[in-house]
Amino acid sequence: MFSVTYAQLNTWLTAFLWPFVRILALVATAPVLGNRSAPIRVKIGLAAFTTIIVAPTLGALPQVTVFSAEGVWIIVNQFLIGIALGVTMQIVFQAISATGDFVGLGMGLGFATFFDAQASSSSQVLSSYMNTIAMLVFLAIDGHLQMIGALLATFQSVPVSANILGAPGWRTLANFGSTVFSAGLLLSLPVVVALLITNLALGILNRAAPQIGVFQIGFPLTMLIGLLLLQLMIPNMIPFFTRLFDVGIDQMGRVAAGFR
Repeated sequence: MFSVTYAQLNTWLTAFLWPFVRILALVATAPVLGNRSAPIRVKIGLAAFTTIIVAPTLGALPQVTVFSAEGVWIIVNQFLIGIALGVTMQIVFQAISATGDFVGLGMGLGFATFFDAQASSSSQVLSSYMNTIAMLVFLAIDGHLQMIGALLATFQSVPVSANILGAPGWRTLANFGSTVFSAGLLLSLPVVVALLITNLALGILNRAAPQIGVFQIGFPLTMLIGLLLLQLMIPNMIPFFTRLFDVGIDQMGRVAAGFR
């Protein structure tokens, strides 16, 4: 007769539950994988399948009962680590979305918005356009696999334990937020400068010949120039996106290392 002791059941449960919480937290918050359009069952199934593969390689885990105070604290730790790693990659995508915001404002398309299911709010058309291109590039270079690989590597740098997460990890994550503004502005700078020159030229033209009606031709002209420049920039955007994704993957390791 097959029998299972409480100690064995607790060992099996902890070997699966603790890694599962960290992986599921990343899947729920990371770009592409955590998209709201993906069914919740798919996310849970992906996290469970990954955990089944990874759990046997993690080695010895703390000998703690799952639902004890220390066991619950370990679950909270794994949840926070997964959330932090997912937010790290979200920052990269928000930097790309910020590019669309900057360009859209320069083109006069700040009012052109629609409901974004991922953000559960209205977003600019160009922001969603840039985000869609970024997701396609991310999938094309197997960024989702690299992201999961970086997560699995954190089980070596930050083993499952009840230790308090180090403050340097949170500080590294907060400092990485400046990438949203620096990378977004850097990517949008050619278009923003060209649109600024266009607006200055239209202003001079309005002073020189008010009868032309700059307000009637200004909006179509700035939109046309902005769209044309975006079309010319797309081939150069792909390598830029790739470098941003590599930076995000490396930053995941740095954030995890700061939690030790």
